Amino acid sequence: MSLLKVSRLSKQFGGLNAVQNLSFSVEEGMIFAIIGPNGAGKTTTLNMLSGLLTPTSGTIALNGQDITQLTAAARCHLGLGRAFQVVQPFPEMTVEENVMVGALFGARQSKQLALNQTHAVLEQTGLLRLKDTSADDLTLLQEKRLEIARALATHPSLLLLDEVMAGLRPKEAQEAVELIKTVNTSGVTIIFIEHVMPVVRDLADQVLVMDYGTPIAEGSYHEVTQNPQVIQAYLGTDEDAA
Repeated sequence: MSLLKVSRLSKQFGGLNAVQNLSFSVEEGMIFAIIGPNGAGKTTTLNMLSGLLTPTSGTIALNGQDITQLTAAARCHLGLGRAFQVVQPFPEMTVEENVMVGALFGARQSKQLALNQTHAVLEQTGLLRLKDTSADDLTLLQEKRLEIARALATHPSLLLLDEVMAGLRPKEAQEAVELIKTVNTSGVTIIFIEHVMPVVRDLADQVLVMDYGTPIAEGSYHEVTQNPQVIQAYLGTDEDAA
C-alpha cells in the first residue's frame, strides 16, 4: 500500500484552475520530486497535501486514511510534516526552543521526552552546537536546517519540502542534499519541490512534472528529462537558449 495516494486532486481559485485532476502515489521510503515552471501548481499541491488549502475536488490518503478534510494540525499528528521555502523561525527564541515547539506539538509528549527528541533532531541536522544560539543570529543555511529540524521534531513519516535550496550557494546546496539523504535514510519519506535540476537528479527516486496545473510526465529523472513534452514546457532546448 502506498504511504500517500492522491486521486484526481483539483484546486480552483475563482476562474483559475491552479491544479487539475492530479493523481500520483508515493511509496514508503521514497524521495519524490515535483518539478515544473513557475505557476505550474507545485506549491498549491503541497499546500493541499499539508492542509493549508482545501481541494476543490479529489482525495488525499495517508497510510490508507482519507485526510482530505483534516486540518494541518491533525495531519501533523498523523505523521505529515512540512518545511517551507521562506523560513520563519521564532526569532526571539533559541534554536533549541524553536525545535522544542515542534517536539511538544507533534508527539504530545512530556517536556523531558520532547527535550530528548529535540537534541536527537539537532544532532541529526548538525545544529546541536548552536542549540543556545538565537534563531535571529543564524546564517541562511542554518535557518534552512532549523526549518527542517522543526518539521522533523514532529516525528513525521512523510516530510514535505518546498524549495529548501532557494538562496543557497552551490556548496551549501550540496550540504542540504546530504542532509535530506540522511533524513530519508533515517526512515522518513520525502516529497520535495525544486528548480535546481542537479539537486533533483541527485535526490529523486521518482519525478512528477507539472505544467499549468496538470501532470505532464512521471518517472525517473532520466525518463522525464528525455520526455519531449517536459523539454518543451520546462527544460527548454538549445534553440530556446539561442
